[in-house]
Amino acid sequence: MKSLDSKVNIIPIIGKADSISKTELHKFKNKIMSEFVSNGIQIYQFPTDDESVSGINAVMNEHLPFAVVGSTEDVKIGNTMVRARRYPWGIVQVENENHCDFVKLREMLICTNMEDLREQTHARHYELYRRCRLEEMGFRDIGPENKPVSLQEAYEAKRHEFYLELQRKEEEMRQQFIQRVKEKEAILKEAEQQVQTKFERRMLMHQEVKLKLEREKKVLEDEIAVFMQKKANAELLQPQASVSTPLVSLKRDKDRKKTQGSQLELLCFDVSDEETVNVDEQSEGEKLESETVSQGTPEIVLDGSTQVLNVGSSFM
Repeated sequence: MKSLDSKVNIIPIIGKADSISKTELHKFKNKIMSEFVSNGIQIYQFPTDDESVSGINAVMNEHLPFAVVGSTEDVKIGNTMVRARRYPWGIVQVENENHCDFVKLREMLICTNMEDLREQTHARHYELYRRCRLEEMGFRDIGPENKPVSLQEAYEAKRHEFYLELQRKEEEMRQQFIQRVKEKEAILKEAEQQVQTKFERRMLMHQEVKLKLEREKKVLEDEIAVFMQKKANAELLQPQASVSTPLVSLKRDKDRKKTQGSQLELLCFDVSDEETVNVDEQSEGEKLESETVSQGTPEIVLDGSTQVLNVGSSFM
């Protein structure tokens, strides 16, 4: 409460006053007021300087602290519903001045001293709070030489000092921001340069690979063209070779056998009988040899043997 008496208006109240007797309540009130005085706690005193309310306020100051009773229950007493607390021994009415001080408290706060409470709150408590806050901020009512100083002048001087300090900090923060932006831009430019270099290197590698593949493709296409040309030529030469090969071999065998037949005829006309017999044996050996060589051409063998036989028969 010592920390609150300089900030708010303190009005002491005793709750649940119906739990003690009148004598105990009076002693308890005196004890509370003596504790306030001994501890230096300032409570709100109803003003007595106004003649219109000085008498009632003086009486109410003697009733401090107020003893009140509260209730949320409506009890019917006679023909009237009142707020009260019901006990086995009786009923305690909240708005009965003989039972508690609730009505006195309500009249003092709402009806009689409302304006004084507002003035006290503004003129004393708020001004004291404002003065303390200004002193914490560096404002004083007196100057360095203990001379009174206008609070407005002190406020303007402090405001100018604070404004200069604010500008200094703002400029410092701006410089820090600019420096950080420059550092970030440098980092981004370096990263961009690295990415650009890497991209260019990859493009060169891509172009080299592309050119290499194009060269390999061209070589492969040339090889395919040469192979197809050779294939076409081979397909054209294959039927001619299959037709000319038997004819050439047949003509070659005929020429060879004609030559052998002419040699045998000359030999038969120039030699003696013994030699003729040898010629016959030789002709039979050649006949067997020619049959063995020309198994695939029976016509040629037959013609050759016919010639040899004709020669022998004519010689005989």
